[in-house]
This record gives sequence, structure tokens and C-alpha cells, in this order.
Amino acid sequence: MAPELHVILRGKTGRTLTPDLITFEEFELDCARYELRRRGRALKLEKIPMELLMLLATAEGRLVSREEIEERLWGNGLFVDAEHGINTAVRKIRQVFEDDPEHPRFVQTVPRKGYRFIARVTRTHETGNDGTQNGRASVLTPDTELIPKSLVEVVIEGANQAASPVRRPSRRLGWIGIAVALSFVWPVYNFVWPRFEHHGAQSAAIRSVAVLPLENISGDASEEHFADGMTDELIAMLAKYRSLRVISRTSVMQYKKVRRPLPEIARELGADGIVEGSVVRSKDRVRVTSRLVYAPTDTHLWAETFDRPVGDVLSLQQELSQRIAERVELASSSPGRLQAVGPEPDAYVAYLKGRYFVNNERSVEGVRKSIEYASQAVQIDPKWALAWAGLSVSYLSATSVGALPAEEGFPQAKQAAQKALQLDPNLPEGHVVLGEVLENLDFDYLGAEREFRRAIELSPSDSYGHQTYADLLATLGRGDEAILEIQLAHQLDPMSFWVSRDVGRMFYGARRYDEAIAALRAAAEINPNSSVVYNWLSWCYDQKGMIPESVEMDLRDEAANGASQEKLAQLRAAFEKSGQKGYLRKKLDLGEEDAYALAQINARLGNRDEAFRWLDKAYEQRIAFGLLKVDPELDSLRSDTRFQAHLRRVNLLK
Repeated sequence: MAPELHVILRGKTGRTLTPDLITFEEFELDCARYELRRRGRALKLEKIPMELLMLLATAEGRLVSREEIEERLWGNGLFVDAEHGINTAVRKIRQVFEDDPEHPRFVQTVPRKGYRFIARVTRTHETGNDGTQNGRASVLTPDTELIPKSLVEVVIEGANQAASPVRRPSRRLGWIGIAVALSFVWPVYNFVWPRFEHHGAQSAAIRSVAVLPLENISGDASEEHFADGMTDELIAMLAKYRSLRVISRTSVMQYKKVRRPLPEIARELGADGIVEGSVVRSKDRVRVTSRLVYAPTDTHLWAETFDRPVGDVLSLQQELSQRIAERVELASSSPGRLQAVGPEPDAYVAYLKGRYFVNNERSVEGVRKSIEYASQAVQIDPKWALAWAGLSVSYLSATSVGALPAEEGFPQAKQAAQKALQLDPNLPEGHVVLGEVLENLDFDYLGAEREFRRAIELSPSDSYGHQTYADLLATLGRGDEAILEIQLAHQLDPMSFWVSRDVGRMFYGARRYDEAIAALRAAAEINPNSSVVYNWLSWCYDQKGMIPESVEMDLRDEAANGASQEKLAQLRAAFEKSGQKGYLRKKLDLGEEDAYALAQINARLGNRDEAFRWLDKAYEQRIAFGLLKVDPELDSLRSDTRFQAHLRRVNLLK
């Protein structure tokens, strides 16, 4: 029979102690079984949290410092991010106890010092080495260590047990027993262990990774923009590795401040690996703690802490992304040239604030704030390419939310993007923005395609690059290519409402209405309050001849856009009285649509002159003109020579 592997307690004197049964409130901590029970039912607790709990529970109520915890749990020779490991272990202990850190019953935090176990503890010693029983309450001495038996200790114990006669055996016979046991165990060990390691390496293959939002542990809520910005930049740097699929920020931000099992999050995001960590900025220094987890088995693969001056934050991010890439064996998959000189610290902070507002507040006020901070960044450090790229993104977003008219926002976005690319031609963000301006302002589709393809080449996992390229392909009538490209974007950003919406939009442009409806309904589940989904659903149902459903979706669109109950009642009454045409005429009477929508409505009613008048207006305002070549709502106009003239005006017809 193979010997059992036990956990033993060894003091500095070398004396072996038998583990104790430790009880507190309704819990039992069985050190011998390495088990925590509540009213007899075993509770799940991982190795490091279990060992920390044993250390705290046997400390007789004394303060256990973080340094002692680090030394006892990891030792001095193992390089690991102990700070993050301790925080995680304490959090998991509190979760299993349902312990409130503000009003603890079990584990008390002493800020910047350590932890104290404050529950009343009773311990019962099991049978000792002398064969006696000891039932008095006691604790282990501080020099007691919890360590596993080595392989040789197991073999020796097994040999001694197997060769244990009634009378004391000779020393020679004991060594013979050890040698015999080793002759059986060692070959098995040599055969099994390398295969176990090889299997572990194979099972931990990471081809896709999600960077969860870095936790702001500064204690200052105003530093959230800095933590989010660091997350964005880490994602952007990892996205440059061609062999790694990196989940985009929109999807991972769904998990900010969400405490859920990592394997569950990874399944939802479609990722093999999870990167998580924390960031703190104090005065002129930044400290980032990060770890990489193989999600299917919740296995920690790597952890490290980086501490740099704020001025070196760019090199910190580059080093962090390279370490992660090396750990998932992508060192040979070069991301291309990385910027060697970091920005001015104040410029970097202003840049992150600009990114924060443009990403988190899709509103006129939010975009204006993003322009303000991005402008500060370029003023402080005008030679920093990424600051100009950030400003170009802010101006582009201003056109989409109505903070700036297109004829003003597009030229400023173009100028900033060109400046960014002059400073750094390998900046993906600059190529994406320039591509969007070339497409929507200049109608230079060849130039736009060149920019989008270059952006994707530089950053293959940037979902926005794929999304904008899909939009261009749809504009050009290359529907099948557009669908493939937007599906790539969706794989990289599975929880993005806007990407999900665009999946439906691409199917609509390809006139695959059932697939469009399914995709748009999925987008509506992500954001039920958005008007744009109902707008597109209305068009899909209209093309399928499902007029009541089309009208219902349009009414939802109106309601989501803030239409009054009076307006909704008028529209509904018009439909009930005169059908779809009466409904559309009422919409014209109310006159609250944008120029392109008014062109669509007039086209459906057969008012060609009015339709073309509104198309002229839409052209001036650069509103939704990407639909012109493929929009089924304009089919009644396509035989008119004026429609061909419109196509030529926007370079969609030679």
C-alpha cells in the first residue's frame, strides 16, 4: 500500500507536532485534514487562503505582520507578488466566513501593518508523539511552520511503517527497507511527474486574454480615471501582439468592481487567460500589481509588481505587456517598435482623463470634457504622438454625439490624427481616426481602406479597427466582407452594445434580414434603452413586410428618444386610422427627424423631389451617408438619374 501524504508541523527545534482541531463559533479548522468545516459541512478554501487562515488562527490573537505572512507562505526565495496574494487570500477568507471588513468577527485589518484573528479560539490536540491525549485549549508557538512532507520523507515513513516489527529493528535493516521503497517509488516519480508538468504546460496554453479593470487602491475615487486609463493602455499594447486575441475594453469594463469567479468571467468573454491587478498613484510614483491566471483551472501563472516614477509609466506599461506576452509564449510575436521616451507626467494624466471621459460618458458634456483634457495633454507635451491621437478621437466622438457639427469636428479630428502620425507613423489610433475622416468627410474610400488595414496590421486585436473597416466595406457594397469583419470585432468585444448593433447593421446592408433581426435583438438585451436598435429593427421588419412590428419598433425608438406621450398617441392613432402611409405622413408633419431619415420617409411615400431635397441636406451635414449605396429604404429612388448623381458626388459610382 502506498504511504499517505500528510501535512506535518515542524518547529525550529526540529520537534514534530501533531496538528490540532481549532474551533471558533460554528466553524472547525481541521489542520490534519487541511479542511474548514461549518457545522460539520466542509467549505471550499484554496491552498494559500487555507494556510493564511491556519497562521492567523494559531497566533493567539497577536498581530501577524504582512512581512511575516509573506515569509511564511511564500518564503524569501520565490519571486511572487505577495502583496496582491495576501489581499486576495484575506478576501477569500472573508468571503467564506461572510465577514464584513468594516465590522469583522474573525479577521481584523490593521492598516499598513497586518492582520489579527479576533474570534475566540479553542484548540484540541490530537494524539501526540508520546501517545497521550491533551484536550486543553492551546495554540502553536510562533516558530511553528506548516510544511508538506517531501517525497523522501513519505518514502521513509512508508518504509518504517512497512518494516516495523514488534522489537526494534537494526539500523541496517531500516536502510534496506528505505532502499527497497525508493526502488519502487523513484521510477514511478520520474515517470509520472514530468508528464504531469508537461500536461500542465499544455493545459495552460493561452491564445486569448482579457485584462480586467485594474483596481484603484489609492483610496481616492478621483483616481478612477487613472486606473481605467492604465487598463486601456495595457489592452492597447497587448492588442499589438499578432498571435494573441485580446478582449476589448468595452467588454471587460462590464466587470469593473464585480466579484465573480474568474473561470466564469473567462467563459463569458471567451478568454483562456485573465489579467487582473491594481494600480495606485501617489505624488510622482505609480505602482502596478498584476497577475496572469489560466482561467479554465483558475491557476496562477505569473505575478509581479512594478513601481516607477510617473514619467516612466509608458515603459512600465511596455514592460508589463511584454512580461505577459512572454508568459503566454508570444515573445517571438513582436508587437513592432515601442516608444522609448515617455510623456511628461502631467501630460499623461491629462491624456488619461481625456480617455476616461470619451470612453465612459457618451454625452455632449462628457465629450467636451475629453476635448478639454486632451487639449491640455498636447499643450503640455506637443511632441507626444499619443496625446494627439487622443485629441483626434475626442474630436471624432464630438461629431457622433452632436457636440460639434461634422463640418467642424471632422477637420479637427483629421488635423490631430495627421499630427500624431507625423510623430509616430506606427500609431494604430491615428490610422483609425484618419480612415474615418477620409471615409466620411473626403469620401476617399481607397485612402480610408489603406488606413484601416494599416491600423489592423499594427493592432490586430483592436475591435474598433475591425468595426470601422466593416463600416467602410458596407458603404462600398461589399456586404459579405463587412459581415466577416464585424464578426471579428464581435469576437474581440462580445459585450459591446455598439459592436453587437453593427453586426445587425451589416446583415441589414447585405439584406439578410432574419440574421439582422437576431443580432439586433441580442444588442437590445445589452442595452434595452437605446433607440438605435429599435430604429434598425423597424427597417428590417418593414423590408420583411411585417408592418405592425415595424411601426411598434419605431414607436419604441421614439419613446427611447424622449418623445412625449402626446406624440406617441398621435402616431399610434395615425397608424390605426390610415395604416403605414398615414403613420409616415404624421411623422413628416411632426418634422422632428434628421435629414437622412426624412429622405427615407419621403422615398417610401413616393415623394421623390422631397426625398432628394433631404438627401442634399444630409450630404451637407454628412449624416448617415454610408448607407446610400445599400439602403433598401431608398430602392424607389435608384432608377432616377438624380440618385446616380448623388452616388457620384460621394465617389460611390464612377
